Amino acid sequence: MDAVRVALLREVLAGTEWPGAARRFAGSLRSSLVPHRGGLLLVGTEEYEPWHLAAHLVDEAAWSGLPELAPTLVRHRVRPGDPAHLAVGLGRLEAAGRGATLLMVAPERPDAGLLQRVHDARRAGATVLSLDGGDAEVRGLSHEALTVAEDAGVDLDTVQHLVSAAAGENSLPSPRGGRRLRDRLSDLADRLTAPPPARW
Repeated sequence: MDAVRVALLREVLAGTEWPGAARRFAGSLRSSLVPHRGGLLLVGTEEYEPWHLAAHLVDEAAWSGLPELAPTLVRHRVRPGDPAHLAVGLGRLEAAGRGATLLMVAPERPDAGLLQRVHDARRAGATVLSLDGGDAEVRGLSHEALTVAEDAGVDLDTVQHLVSAAAGENSLPSPRGGRRLRDRLSDLADRLTAPPPARW
């Protein structure tokens, strides 16, 4: 979905909670990625693979200059001969630990095996976020969740468009928590070396 369509979608949804909720969730996603640079793992359920969200996040990573937004799509079924970017199986979740961010898209309740892997990744230090349909166990595993219930007035695909577009925006709040000294010094150097504003 291009920027014009996202703008129209936001206009249609103005006055609802969804544009703001998507921006807040996208801000949490970015703030979990930027300080750690541990990689973004994107996984769906056995019935729902979030291809579309993966593609949009890859685009947003390129357009925003934030390569950490480009996810690794973790798949339930990997076939021999699949290209490398489609050949990452659930075993990858077992290697997720501190610094990694795991985004689970679960319109319905995931199977017990996926829930256990996500639980283990969280215990190993990964940040877990979910776009979900309201399952209590999914929400319980998530550090941050955005729930799209059946009676929400929008569907999960629409919310994924809003989240991916917001994740690439430059106007999101800066990450929570203290920033590293090197980052603060870099910002200061940029401001000190910037040309003075034009006076008219």
